Amino acid sequence: MFDYIVNVSGYILEGSLITFQLYLVTAVFSVGLGIAGALGKISKIPFLQAILSFYTWVFRGTPLLLQLFFAYYGLPVLGITLQPFPAAALTFIINYGAYFTEIFRGGIESIPEGQYEAAEVLGLNYRQTMSRIIIPQTVKRVLPATSNEAINLVKDSALVAVIGLGDLLRSAKVSVTRDFSIIPFIIAAIFYLVISSIIVTVFRKLEKKYSVYE
Repeated sequence: MFDYIVNVSGYILEGSLITFQLYLVTAVFSVGLGIAGALGKISKIPFLQAILSFYTWVFRGTPLLLQLFFAYYGLPVLGITLQPFPAAALTFIINYGAYFTEIFRGGIESIPEGQYEAAEVLGLNYRQTMSRIIIPQTVKRVLPATSNEAINLVKDSALVAVIGLGDLLRSAKVSVTRDFSIIPFIIAAIFYLVISSIIVTVFRKLEKKYSVYE
């Protein structure tokens, strides 16, 4: 039994490489997209606000699975063919970017107007005001919501199995079908819990670090 658990764990761990890669790519680019989107939504440009509002409305209002199907199976109809991983990465980045846009927008708009006025009195320009005063306070306020999205991303990554990517969960499912045992599912659950626990720990440390802005 011990040898079986070790062998299955190694196989599932190989599948988890796709999960980790997708997670890192999505985390990096969706956060950047979210910050840019939030700044655009609070700008004074009506056309840009309209485009970003439509973007967040569509991608927050439709299932991630449907978006994944569209990217992999629908785009080829339009002459755009993507391999499984790029299709998954693009879908996840755009989807999570929409959520982060609203999270960051809410965080920025929660900062009192007096902070901007004080920065103006001190002679700071817009970029300095945002980078030195507004953004640090915003980070502290959005960390809990961002932490939830980071954990959801780990679980949502299992959806890539529908387009043929061998992620953590798919590797476990293959093992269950092959060996007629539920042990691979239990091992997969432990892996997910470990990853989620690491994420929670990281965000707790970040919350403690940014508590100085309270």
